[in-house]
Amino acid sequence: QIRTRTTKHWNPKFKKLRGQKFIKVELPNFEELTKTTEELTREEIRSKMKERGILPQRPWSERPVYIGSTGTVFEPYIPPEGDGKFSSITRQGAKQKLEYIEKKSKSMMALRKIRSFEDEFQFNEFLKEAQDIYIGAHLAMINKDREKLPQFVTERAYPEVVHNIGDKTINWRFLESIEPPKVVHVRCLDVITKENIFSQITVRFHTQQILAVYDRFGRLLHGNESLPKDVLEYVVFEKHLSNKYGKWRIHDKIIPAWMPPREPSRKTHMVSEHQRIS
Repeated sequence: QIRTRTTKHWNPKFKKLRGQKFIKVELPNFEELTKTTEELTREEIRSKMKERGILPQRPWSERPVYIGSTGTVFEPYIPPEGDGKFSSITRQGAKQKLEYIEKKSKSMMALRKIRSFEDEFQFNEFLKEAQDIYIGAHLAMINKDREKLPQFVTERAYPEVVHNIGDKTINWRFLESIEPPKVVHVRCLDVITKENIFSQITVRFHTQQILAVYDRFGRLLHGNESLPKDVLEYVVFEKHLSNKYGKWRIHDKIIPAWMPPREPSRKTHMVSEHQRIS
């Protein structure tokens, strides 16, 4: 019989307790302790935090959001058919009268909201400013002045205006106002918070203008330079009331369903070889 010496204890009953007699002590690395936080690399900081069970600090990646204008016309004005009034004796006239009173009361409430931000707000002064904005926006559009356009149109209207003037030459002239501009609709709306208020005013313009649109080859697409036309428009102006430096700008145009369709543009096309020969 051969005997061999082993370090295994003859009684495994208290093996776990015997193992606890020896404690592993982690000796500190004094060279690393002398390092400052600026000297440590990003990976070293991460590993040290992981050893201690500390979660890394999450970066604050919240982006500031600026809302300069709304994306639509809230409660758009519906012009009466033919831009006229029905007799109050008829059923349609009585209905129109009730709708007018309801809309008028809402407009007066919105006007009170505007005056809470602007004490000296008056429709007469606003209408003069609105006509100047209307003319200024058209002049900036025909001159293709993209730096000046945002002063007269909102962020919602800007893409539409820029798209319509691409590859075109526009000749436009404002001749006169057939009727003075008139405020027909006023609304206010709060966006996200109750303190962030936008206001929209719909103005009726009845003017005489001259318009001629040419394509990039100089061919007439629409209108006539020598023929003035009467133009009836409902233009929506918007202002960010909560913004101290906000100003009135063109936001949209309301085209009534009863308005006759405008004259279609003359389309240009390439002449085929067969047409050239004939």
